[in-house]
Formats: sequence, C-alpha cells, structure tokens
Amino acid sequence: MSYLRFDKTLMTNLRESLPKEVLRSNRSGAYSCTTIVDCNTRKYHGLLVVPVPRLDDENHVLLSSLDATVIQHGAEFNLGLHKYGGDNFSPRGHKYIREFDSLQVPTTVYRVGGVILKREMMFQHFEDRVIIRYTLVDAHSDTTLRLQPFLAFRSVREFTHENAGVNRHYDIVKNGISTCMYPGYPTLYMQINKENEFVFRPDWYRGLEYPKEQERGYASTEDLYVPGYFEFHIKKGESVVFAAGLEEIDTDTLAGLADFEVSVRTPRDNFYNTLVNSAHQFIVHREHGDYVLAGYPWFKCRARDMFVSLPGLTLTNNEVDKYEAVMRTAEKAIRDFIEGSGLPLKGSEGSVSVTEIEHPDVLLWAVWCIQQYANFVSMEKCIEKYGQLLWDVMEWLRSGGHPNFKVEENGLVSCEGRDKAVTWMNSTAGGRPIVPRTGYIVEINALWYNALMFSAEVCRVMKDKKFTKQLEAAAKLCEKNFAPMFYNEYGYLCDYCVDGYRDYDVRPNMVFAVALDYSPLDRAQQKSVLDYCTKELITPKGMRSLSPKSHGYNPMYVGPQVQRDYAYHQGTAWPWLAAFYMEACLKIYRQSKLSYVDRLLVGYEEELFYHCIGTIPELFDGNPPFHGRGAISFAMNVSGIMRIVKLLDKYNNE
Repeated sequence: MSYLRFDKTLMTNLRESLPKEVLRSNRSGAYSCTTIVDCNTRKYHGLLVVPVPRLDDENHVLLSSLDATVIQHGAEFNLGLHKYGGDNFSPRGHKYIREFDSLQVPTTVYRVGGVILKREMMFQHFEDRVIIRYTLVDAHSDTTLRLQPFLAFRSVREFTHENAGVNRHYDIVKNGISTCMYPGYPTLYMQINKENEFVFRPDWYRGLEYPKEQERGYASTEDLYVPGYFEFHIKKGESVVFAAGLEEIDTDTLAGLADFEVSVRTPRDNFYNTLVNSAHQFIVHREHGDYVLAGYPWFKCRARDMFVSLPGLTLTNNEVDKYEAVMRTAEKAIRDFIEGSGLPLKGSEGSVSVTEIEHPDVLLWAVWCIQQYANFVSMEKCIEKYGQLLWDVMEWLRSGGHPNFKVEENGLVSCEGRDKAVTWMNSTAGGRPIVPRTGYIVEINALWYNALMFSAEVCRVMKDKKFTKQLEAAAKLCEKNFAPMFYNEYGYLCDYCVDGYRDYDVRPNMVFAVALDYSPLDRAQQKSVLDYCTKELITPKGMRSLSPKSHGYNPMYVGPQVQRDYAYHQGTAWPWLAAFYMEACLKIYRQSKLSYVDRLLVGYEEELFYHCIGTIPELFDGNPPFHGRGAISFAMNVSGIMRIVKLLDKYNNE
C-alpha cells in the first residue's frame, strides 16, 4: 500500500478532501498546485504557474485547470470540479474518484460505470511544462476522451475577468494548438501525443470562487477563458499524454518523457523520503544562480530563510553539490551587500535576487550555515571553500561595517528595531513592527557568540594564532555578559533588553542559546531555559512564538490580513523553531530524550497527510487542534524536521 494514499470515502467527501492540496514544481520555480480533487481553491492554484521575468517578479497562472470528460454511447461524464458562489460545485467529477495516490507522482483513479481511467500529473524537471498522462485501465465499449483547458494568463496576485481584450487567435501545432491571451505573455503550447480534433468553441466560465481567498479576507471570484476542447478516441490499456508548456515539443517524445519524469522522482514511501521530495521543490535555478525559495506559493528567496534551511534541505541527504551551488549565489549576495556599504541589494544588472540580507542576524545565520557544512562534510573542506568568506564576514561585523549591528564594549551586539522589523519576527502594522524588538536581542547575541567561537575554531585549525586569540577574547567577553544581560530571576532568558528595560515575554528565541553548537550559558542555565520552553512553548506542531501565560497571547492565525498580522508572532506555532528545541533536547539530555523527540516527530509526520500533502506549512495555530496556516509549504520547516530525523538516527546509532 502506498504511503500517501486516500480512498473513495475521503475523496468524495469535499469537507475532507477539498482542504488537501498537492504541489509539484521544477527547478525554475514554476509549479502546478491544486487540491487532490482538482478543484482550485486559491488564486495561486493552477496547472501551469510560471515566472514571467519580462513582466514582473511574480508567478503567473497560464493554465488554470484541465477538465476531462469521458464519453461512451453518446453519454458525457465530466470529471472536472469547480466551485461557484453559494457553495455550488459544477461539474461534480469528484464523485467518480476511487482513489488518490502520490507515491511517485499525483495519481487519481476514476470509475465511470465500466470505465476505469487513471490520471497521472507531473512537472518537467528543467522545462516549464506540466505533463498529464491518461490511461484507460478498463472499458467495455468505445471510449472518447475530451480535454477542456481553462486559461487565466494573470499574476498569482490578481484575477482575470471576462473582457473584450482577450486574444482568441490560436495556431495549429503538431497534435495541438498554441495561443497567447495577452501581449507580453509567453505563448502556451498545448499538445497531445496522439492525433486529436481541436474544436474551437471560445467561452468564458464566469464566477468561479476560491474559498481560501475568502477565508483570508481577499476578493475571491474570477472568470476563466476556455478556447475549446481536444477530443480523441482511447482504447483499453492505452496511455495518452497531454502537455502544456512554453515551448513546442515533439509529441512523439511525450510518452518517453512521461516515463522518465516518473522514474526520476524520489518515491514518497516513508516520512523521510517524502520530506526529501518536498525539499527538492525549494531549490531553484534562475538566471544568476541557484536559490532557495522560502516557501510556496507566494514566497521568494529571503536571505535568512535561505541560510537557515539550506543545510537541512541538502546536506542531510548528502546533496553537497546542491548546497555548494546555492552558496555560490549566496556568496555573491553577501559580497554585494558588504561592498555596497551595508545597503539593501537593489537588483542591479548581474546581481542576484536575495531579499532581506540587510537584517542584522542574517550574516550570523550565514556563519551558522557554513558551520553545518563543516559538521556534515569536513572542517578542511569548509576552510577550503568558505574560509575567506567567513573571515571577511566576521571582520566586517567586528569592525562596525554593518549599519545595524553594533558590537558594544560589553562584547554583546545591539541593533535598532523600533521603527523597522529586523528579526524573523517581522510582522508589521502601519509600517511599524508589531513586536518592536530592539537593543540587545537574545537570539542575535546567541548567534554572535556561536559565530565567534566557530570562527576561532577555524582560525585554530588554520594555525592563525593572532586571530584565534582575538576571536576567543571577543567570545569570552560576550559569554561573560550574556547571562547577566538576558538570564532572569525566573530561570529563562529575556527576549530583548534596551535602555534598562528587559522584556520578560516568554518566547522561543531563547532556545538558540541552548541549541547552537556553542552556548554562552552554563549547563544549569541551559537546562532551566529548556524546561521553560517545554512547559510553555512546545506543541505537537511547533514551538509557540509566545507563551499562553504572556500578555497579548493570540494563537489563532485566522481572519483578514490585519487580524492575522497581529497573531503572526503572538502565539502561533512554528516547526522550524521546534527543530532547534529538539536539537537542544538531544544536545543536553542525549539518549534519555530520544523517545521524547521521536514522539514529537509524530505530529509532523501526521501533517504530511493534511493541507498540502507531503510537506509542512508555514505555521500552525498555537491552540488545539493546531490547524496549519500560511504558506502551504515552507522551507525552514521542512529543513528543520529533516535535520532532526537525521540527528535522531545519529544518536540511535551511537
């Protein structure tokens, strides 16, 4: 039996099946995303969603959906599913679904009378092309298949509506057509590996509704253009392949291409392999390098997310080459930033597209990221590849080059965050941070201490006695003043301290002072901090961003944008934070916490069967039943859980 499989009972129950989404992507960042019953519920959903750089830096929905209709004896059975206003669904093709399976690729089996039709969907690795294979498993009489494409040609952040400006022209290509609805867009090629009839019957389908946008407080209806349909006969046992892409393809190659694309997929047959499959979706190749997308469907490459997630996405699966490819891009971004006197990247010609690199903790996360390479690969190889970069970053930070990173006389780091969010807790209202963390920020100083100690270790291996001594002295001063600054009388760490004020809110940021390789706390202090995290912050789906006992606790990430912004870091649960918590547990308690960490992982394995199947969303409500929220697939979360699975294996094998 397949790992990610859903039967008829669930598939035909829209209350159960409609919230479950499926995502496939390629190396360019193009993707295909919908629900497991093929009913789009977000404006970000579509069968072919691609970047169009000449228009903007957003993705664009070209092919929204593809309805298949089985025809026998003149009777038509439409397998599609669309939602319209008033909770109306038409057609209701989900009632024909017998099972959904996602072992290799998303596979749906339909049964219409004596007809059994299998549909497999895949996304080509290195081309912006979705491939759908239909196999007539069984039929007792002549069968015709009709494919009806629904076109959008719009940004994922907008909607299309019926208009007179649409270009209805199409050209005949081999076994298909090409068309482009609006100027500036690429041409869409829709082809089949079998002779077929294209019937030109242009029409608008009006008032399609996306309930997920309704939930989020946004506009939620649009019209989709249908140019006509493809129709062909199909025999029992025959497979026919449909492709939609930005370039014409030789349809004689489609059958072999479909076989190949299935064969190279990592089978999603267990917890870890499913996470590996998800991890591959975040690493994309663009014009100026390789990047890590922060998440799907709306996030781009953010510097902090890239450095936090890269080791887990690559090194845990021994994909050192992918790590090094992304780091080449990351090094360009770092050097552009440093050489630009600490100004945010402007996206000049030839530059890389990495955002938020100017935040004060980002370069410290870059050091941590390099540190993981040393841990997974070797210190010698790390020095060879990243020794100079590490030295340049640390010297720049120590010398005061960063405009918002000040090493004070007490050895600690201060930052200004009153008017602008500068940490991962970046929610804003009216352009100002909802949680204005400023001054001495706990995780930045924990990261700083770790960076100093790791850099000193690197210098020691390189036998650079001068810089080793300097870095060790800086680390010792930081360690001396860390606990007096942050460790309070209750036995946990204040979140930030500024001008004599100490923020006593119990937040997860203190866990980094325990989880990182080098801690500025003594063992008793580490245990006390970890105990507070266990008592007040940990949940089955992540670590709360604020304790329920703290003022302002707001754990439900629901409602319109403003309401969600005020909940974003006020009690919601984050899996990537929980990964560092689990790492801290294993670091402090070792084998005695193995079973506890193993039980915590159960919550994340369960999540693979909900929301976007096979991956982990951005965050969860902080209160039961801990619903998944935000982006449907989030790099830091997938990466963090992958790291813990591997770390658990390491401890189990000791």
